[in-house]
Amino acid sequence: MGLGANLGDRMKNLDRAVEMIGGDNRIRVLKQSQTYETSPIGLAEQPVFLNRVIEIASELMPCGLLKVFRRFEDELGRQRDTENGPRTLDLDLLLYHNWIQYSHSLQLPHPRMVERRFVLVPLVEIAGELRNPHSGNSLSACLDALESKGQEVEIFRG
Repeated sequence: MGLGANLGDRMKNLDRAVEMIGGDNRIRVLKQSQTYETSPIGLAEQPVFLNRVIEIASELMPCGLLKVFRRFEDELGRQRDTENGPRTLDLDLLLYHNWIQYSHSLQLPHPRMVERRFVLVPLVEIAGELRNPHSGNSLSACLDALESKGQEVEIFRG
């Protein structure tokens, strides 16, 4: 899953989110990437983001995880008044095994995952051998395909 924040104490928000996720007895945090600083995409007039990816194990199905994640976002002050706007916390379910799902509330794999270096760089760091269920390509190959698009992603040294 992907985590992002660009409002408030960004690092504290990401760390708190990982604590909250791991504190739910139905979810275990298995791996965690480094934290990366990235420019916003879409609405450019907003603060830069910190992004991280974690691998989790859970007994919850994807829609159940989504409900838990939305609750955690709300608890950390997420406002949903501007699409792609600034946020204290953004939690995205990127992959769920090889599951492919299209519904109003959830699409798996995440529909823009392979278009965004700020997702793929930390995802490849912890799980580069995984494959995109749509294409069958490794996530490392998906990242290689993005290298020419120039999205800046730097390890956060805060």
